[in-house]
Amino acid sequence: MKHKIIIAAGCIVLAAIAAGCGGRSKKADAAAADAALKAEQDSIAALAADKQKKAEEIMKTLPEEPVFDIVTNMGTIKVKLYSKTPKHRDNFEKLALSGYYDGLLFHRVIDGFMIQGGDPNTRDKSPEGIAKYGQGGPGYTVPAEFIPEYRHKKGALAAARRGDAANPMKESSGSQFYLVQDENACAQLDGAYTVYGETIEGLDVIDRIAIVATDGRDRPVSDVVIKKIMLDK
Repeated sequence: MKHKIIIAAGCIVLAAIAAGCGGRSKKADAAAADAALKAEQDSIAALAADKQKKAEEIMKTLPEEPVFDIVTNMGTIKVKLYSKTPKHRDNFEKLALSGYYDGLLFHRVIDGFMIQGGDPNTRDKSPEGIAKYGQGGPGYTVPAEFIPEYRHKKGALAAARRGDAANPMKESSGSQFYLVQDENACAQLDGAYTVYGETIEGLDVIDRIAIVATDGRDRPVSDVVIKKIMLDK
């Protein structure tokens, strides 16, 4: 009987040791996973910082009113940025040159009005991500720059923003923009939304995008993708 008790006690000790090892192993695995995630995040942040630095260097060489190509899966829209809205111009340049817009969608399309894109949330195609389309940005806003001569004419490039109640200063979204399809319908926006550029080629592309099939929330049924926004060559 004594031998049996000793053996049983030994088994309990071994089981306790095994359990302790298992606990340490799980903690080690969790720590390793956290370390790997942090390393990946640091790498992404470093890459983004490098892209932004290169973008800023290129920006120093640009004319006052640079031309960019918004390359989509439905054609290319060529836009000129205005010199009298420097905050919006510089912000668009920085985002475009750093690749921020690459792969985003035109997530809000209204025929007879405008087409809107530039939300980083549109990279997420899950139901939860889709529910957040129109809410994303780079984490900052841009002060309004209302210039009377810059109107919502056809092809105008303007900054989206939150409504007046939540945004009395009418500050612009840090990344979301829209292109006017119908100037008569958009005329009401003059002096309330910052216009900072115009389409100089590709009005037909805006029209093609504007008539795509959409759902009840004005989202295209088939993705309209901004492949990239690049300096016009």
